[in-house]
Amino acid sequence: MPSAPLREIPRVRAFPLLWPVQTRWVDNDMFGHLNNAVYYSLWDTAINAWMARDGGADPMADTVIPVVAESSCRYLGELAYPADLVVGIGVERLGTSSVTFALALYAACAGPDDPVAAAGRWVHVYVDRITRRPAAIPPTARAAYELLAGPVSSEAEPR
Repeated sequence: MPSAPLREIPRVRAFPLLWPVQTRWVDNDMFGHLNNAVYYSLWDTAINAWMARDGGADPMADTVIPVVAESSCRYLGELAYPADLVVGIGVERLGTSSVTFALALYAACAGPDDPVAAAGRWVHVYVDRITRRPAAIPPTARAAYELLAGPVSSEAEPR
């Protein structure tokens, strides 16, 4: 069976929103680099902090909430504590009740043409808090997503 073609490695400049994060002592694993689960934790934190700040999200009170339906990560380089990092966020697809993020994690000192250390995909589906049935994305959240919507490519400039 022929091997699948290699996917292009995203560059730092491909992500329209840049969210600074810091590593912690506990983030390293026994091999001296960030544990795999930390990448997901940093992405989850950045998305939710950004939505609280720019998308009007109040996860403790909102009647319609996003839940993670799918996630993935391509580890492309190593990161370790101590380091200042950046989570790159873009919106690949915006539906009626779901949003698909393109994500990156890389060292804060990386240049715009440098490859990211990790590239991810994250799908949020909005649901009614009580029934857990799919619900429309709230207007304020949709407006925030629309600012980041579009193809994530090496040509994109950060916003």
